[in-house]
Amino acid sequence: MTAFPHAQAGSDHFDEIIDVAIVGYGFAGGMTAIASAKVGRQAIIFEKMSIPGGLSICSGGGFRIATNKEKAYEYLKATNVQTINDSLLSHFSGEMVKLPTLLKELGEVNNASLTTLDRPANYPLPGYEAFQFMEYDSVPGFDQSKEFPRAKSLKSGANAFKVINDNVKKLDIEVRYSNAVQRLIIDNNGVVTGLLVEANNQIRRIGTRYGVVLACGGFEAGIEMQRQYWQLYPVLPAATLGNTGDGIKMAQALGADIGHMWHFHGSYGFRHTDPKYPFGIRSKKLPDWTRGVTTTDVRMSWILINQDGKRFMNEYEPYGHDTGHRYMDQYEASKNRFPNLPAFMLFDEDGRKLYPVAKAFINDPDIDVYEWSSDNLKEVDLGILKKADSLEELSTLMNVPIDTLQNTIREWNTLCSSNAIDELGRPAQTRIPIHTAPYYFGAVWPVVSNTQGALVHNTKQEVLNTFNEVIPRLYVAGEIGSIWGFLYLSGGNLAECLISGQIAGNEVSKLEALQLT
Repeated sequence: MTAFPHAQAGSDHFDEIIDVAIVGYGFAGGMTAIASAKVGRQAIIFEKMSIPGGLSICSGGGFRIATNKEKAYEYLKATNVQTINDSLLSHFSGEMVKLPTLLKELGEVNNASLTTLDRPANYPLPGYEAFQFMEYDSVPGFDQSKEFPRAKSLKSGANAFKVINDNVKKLDIEVRYSNAVQRLIIDNNGVVTGLLVEANNQIRRIGTRYGVVLACGGFEAGIEMQRQYWQLYPVLPAATLGNTGDGIKMAQALGADIGHMWHFHGSYGFRHTDPKYPFGIRSKKLPDWTRGVTTTDVRMSWILINQDGKRFMNEYEPYGHDTGHRYMDQYEASKNRFPNLPAFMLFDEDGRKLYPVAKAFINDPDIDVYEWSSDNLKEVDLGILKKADSLEELSTLMNVPIDTLQNTIREWNTLCSSNAIDELGRPAQTRIPIHTAPYYFGAVWPVVSNTQGALVHNTKQEVLNTFNEVIPRLYVAGEIGSIWGFLYLSGGNLAECLISGQIAGNEVSKLEALQLT
C-alpha cells in the first residue's frame, strides 16, 4: 500500500484486531491505557518515537488540583473568555477536585511521595484562590538517567512519568515504539474501526473493537501547521520533535472540528548557532507570581529591547513562560515588519555573573540536550550571545540607533534606582541596572512549550465534527483536546492529561464491541 486513505473497511480484513488503540505515549496516553486496562480491555499504545514520554516527561511535574468546584469553574470561565464550552469547564472543575485521589492511587505502584503546595492561580481573577499543586517529589530507587536517559527534565516531571510508566508495566499494557499512526479507518457508516500504522517500512491495518483514543499532543514541531494558524514566525519547539499535529490532521480528515488554534503556551529563548540543534533554548525560569496576591523578590538580570532599541514589554510577567511570546506578536503595517521579532535580551557584566540566562529541557532519541554554561561565557564563544565593550559597540552589533539605545538604558537605570511604577509593569524588586561593561546580548525568539489549539470534544472526550455531532468511537485525551483557550493555568495541562485520559479510557471501554474480521 502506497497511499493512506481513511479507508472504507468494507470487506477488507484487518491485519490485527485489538480492543482499544491509543495514539501517543505521554501522561494522557498512559492514563488512558491504565483506565482501559483496569476494566479488562486490551489497550495498546502506539508511539511513533522510539522512546516514551513525549512532551510530558519534560514538564515541571506539578498537577493543578482544585479545592472548590464552583470557584475553580468561575476562574476557568474567566480565563477562557467564551472560547470553551461552559459544560466542559464545569465538568473539568469537578474532576480537578477529585484529582488528588487519583494521584494517590497511581503513586501506590512504586510508593511515590506526593506533596501538596499552596499556590494560587496565575491571575487574580474570581476563584483564583481555589487551586493548589500536587507533585511526586520522590520515587524510591528511581534513577532518571538510567530509566529515561534521553529525557532532560525537571525532577518532578520525570517522577510523574515514572509513576505512569510503572502503572502501565504493572497492568502489562503493550507499548509499541516506532509505530507511526498514519490514518484512521472508518466503516461505511462513518464509525471509527481502526487505524493504519507504519512500522519497519510496512503499513498494517489495526482494527479496534471498542475505539481509538488520540493522545498524541499538539503541533509544537509542526512548522506547516504553525504557519497556517499563527502569524508569528519562526516559533521554536522547546522539547520534542514528535508533536507535529498528526492526530489533529487525522481527525480533521473525518470532519472533526478544531478550536483556538492560535493559542500556545510558551516563552522566548535562543536559537543555537548549530543548525542541527532544532530546539529553542528557553530563557531561565524565574518564580511565578500573582499580581496583588503573591510577589517575587528574585532579580531578573536582563531587559528585552526591540529592533528599534526600545523596551516593549514587562520582562517579568506573572507567568512569563506562558505569555512571554505574546508581546513579539506585534505587526507594524507601515513598515511591513514585526518590530519585536526577534528581540534582544540585554544584560551587563554584573548580570552575567548572577546565573545562566537560559536552560534547555528536551526528550529526543538522537539529539543531546544543550547544556547552558553556568557563567554564560560558553555561549559568547559559540556566538549565541555577543559581547560589547561599550554602548557604541553594542549599538553597532545590534544595529540599533545609539541615541535610542543610550536613552533606553538611561531610563532603565533611573527606574532601577527608584520604586517608581514601570509603565510596562516590571515589579520594582526584580529590576537591576545595566551599567557595568562589558555588555552582552542575544537574539531571542518565541519558543513553544506546548500548543493549546485542539480537537473539539464533549465531556465524554468524544470528538465532535463541525456540526457538533459525535464521530463514533473516536476520543481524545490530553493536549490534543485542550480546554485552555485563552489564558493557561500552570500545571493545567498535566491535570488535563490525567483527567481526560481517565475519562476517555473509561468511556471507550464501555462501548459494545464491534464484530470485526
